[in-house]
Amino acid sequence: MRSEHQAAPVTEFNANADLALYIAFELSRKKWKLAFSDGRSNRIRIITIAAREWPALRREIEIARKRFGLAEAAAVRSCYEIGREGFWLHRALLQRGIENVVVDAASIEVNRRQKRAKTDRMDAEKLTRQLIRHWRGERVWSIVRVPDAADEDARQLHRDMEVLKREKGRYQSRIQSLLFTQGIDTSVDKNFLEKLERLRCWDGKPVPEQLKIRLVGEYQRLQIVQSQLRQLRRQQDALLKNPRPTPPIEKVRRLMQLRALGQTSSWVFVMELFGWRQFANRRQLGGALGLTPTPYQSGDSDHDQGISRSGNRRVRALAVEIAWCWLRFQPNSRLSRWYKKRFAGGGKRMRRIGIVALARRLMIDLWRYLEQGTVPEGARLKPV
Repeated sequence: MRSEHQAAPVTEFNANADLALYIAFELSRKKWKLAFSDGRSNRIRIITIAAREWPALRREIEIARKRFGLAEAAAVRSCYEIGREGFWLHRALLQRGIENVVVDAASIEVNRRQKRAKTDRMDAEKLTRQLIRHWRGERVWSIVRVPDAADEDARQLHRDMEVLKREKGRYQSRIQSLLFTQGIDTSVDKNFLEKLERLRCWDGKPVPEQLKIRLVGEYQRLQIVQSQLRQLRRQQDALLKNPRPTPPIEKVRRLMQLRALGQTSSWVFVMELFGWRQFANRRQLGGALGLTPTPYQSGDSDHDQGISRSGNRRVRALAVEIAWCWLRFQPNSRLSRWYKKRFAGGGKRMRRIGIVALARRLMIDLWRYLEQGTVPEGARLKPV
């Protein structure tokens, strides 16, 4: 699971004031491997407990405090790599007074040798040492920005719709593929079952009985998916029409006022990014999207490796799609004129590079529009 990142905070380390117990979690479904350190010695204590066994965790923390000679009031600091556990463990640790950070696994330093040893024990030890370095102010990894429970829950509706849309496409494609094996090329619409009785195979014969039964089953499952999708759309419409909207819903409404942005794109941009993330500058926004450049310079070699792609992939892909729409529906805007001047006259590759650059600039303008009320220069609003 890839999420938005923020730079690790730089803090001043004081050997006396910052005495703490450091814990790294190496997680699995049944067991948790814990690595303890006091940050002063090279000795790291490794133990294994059952997953979600909180009394055992509390007991091991007390044992580690005694073994490392730490006071009862010493802070407890932990970390784990983001994965299928998501953020519930982070919230549970904070609730128990443990200062936790969630780490982007892709940003962790690794040995670049072709063959390297890797075990859960070694990973836990490495995480612990990097956690200590992090609290001493070193930039050793990227930290995942954790939304609160309400903001995380608000993302479920559009993600559920995305899943249903993919399933709808799969069912339609499967039905057409099965028919194509018999030399039949037809669309899948609301009258498909009636049409199925009239369809004829390549030799003029009716569709075979067992194949027909399978096609009917696939179509019925398709109808269930379509029904669920319509229900979610009605739920989304009701939230947007609420006379007392929440701040994120109000932001969705404001984005929908701009030409080129519809309900789906506005909803995703807000619920995934603008509704709960706070950005200090445009670089932070670009980093959250994974649209920042990745230069490579070593000796005589100096070139650009393209965008980082380390941010929210869902928003990044949609931003590029909306950038094309922006050129079509906002042709007189400053951004569209900039794109046409720099990239429209180039080849296909240059236009693809340009649309990514346009997507980044567009997202920055949308952020300023929501936060400062500044309408993108030359952009048109939809009639009220």
